[in-house]
Amino acid sequence: THCVSGCICPHDRVLDGKGSCIAPEDCPCIHNGNSYSPGESIRVGCNNCTCRNRKWQCSEEPCLETCSVYGDGHYTTFDGKRFDFEGDCEYVLVQNYCGQQAMNQGTFRVITENIPCGTTGTTCSKSIKVFLGVSIFFNDGHTDVIQRAPGGKIPFQMRSMGIYLVVDTTVGLILMWDKKTSIFIKLSPSFQGHVCGLCGNYDGNGNNDFTTRSQSVVGNVLEFANSWKVSSSCPNANHTQDPCSANPYRKAWAQKQCSIITSEVFANCHSQVEPNEYYQACVDDACACDTGGDCECFCTAVAAYAQACNELDICISWRTPSICREFQPTTF
Repeated sequence: THCVSGCICPHDRVLDGKGSCIAPEDCPCIHNGNSYSPGESIRVGCNNCTCRNRKWQCSEEPCLETCSVYGDGHYTTFDGKRFDFEGDCEYVLVQNYCGQQAMNQGTFRVITENIPCGTTGTTCSKSIKVFLGVSIFFNDGHTDVIQRAPGGKIPFQMRSMGIYLVVDTTVGLILMWDKKTSIFIKLSPSFQGHVCGLCGNYDGNGNNDFTTRSQSVVGNVLEFANSWKVSSSCPNANHTQDPCSANPYRKAWAQKQCSIITSEVFANCHSQVEPNEYYQACVDDACACDTGGDCECFCTAVAAYAQACNELDICISWRTPSICREFQPTTF
């Protein structure tokens, strides 16, 4: 009803938010708060998505989901549920001997052993056992393979990829191990809803991941995790004290070191992978590792966030000669 100072776009154009008028079909697509121009592509899981006419058009390839365990008992299930658990025992990470199938012949089982890694009662996963017709043992940077059926075909391939040892099996399971305390397990979509253990049931719903060995869905992480002990003679785990409260002299150092996760170094990943939970896990681990190897605990925690970013094709170059340097063997 009255004049207003400024400019507007012609009727067949829209404002792009940057002071220019563009055709509606040239509007960007939005993903996690970031704008992408028409024709630009991003990676979502294992699929490529391209911006066309303000909408994402994505391929629909079935993706392998990942379960991760690292440091001082930090778990992320196949369905993305995060929890912390510290138990001094062997536990089933994932298997397909579940429910009605438990009495039938399954194809694989992955077991991890947690041992103390600090004076506060914290535990870290230090050894892994994989059973899939043959037995593969990972411990203290070494690998042993025991073939149950002599002369049979070995159902896996083993290779190195950066800092990780990768086991690629024929049953649809891929295991990555950093030869220390980090384990990443990838499973084929064919196992959706057919696995159990600390990695959850892989049915796309994180709310029911706390399913015990007896197939009961519970809300308490201790009740859930203790049910997956391999040996009933192991004591049940209880809550341990906050490591930074137990070692207050380490807290400032831990917070300073771990701030790399929330810094500009990882800025490209922050909108894709929430950094604060990884930061807090890093601080806890850096406080807890008070019996030597404190820098190793810190580096493992940062590497876990870097790996989560890498899963989304966001590669961050964060290691430096002074921060978690990777030493390469020298040839003379």
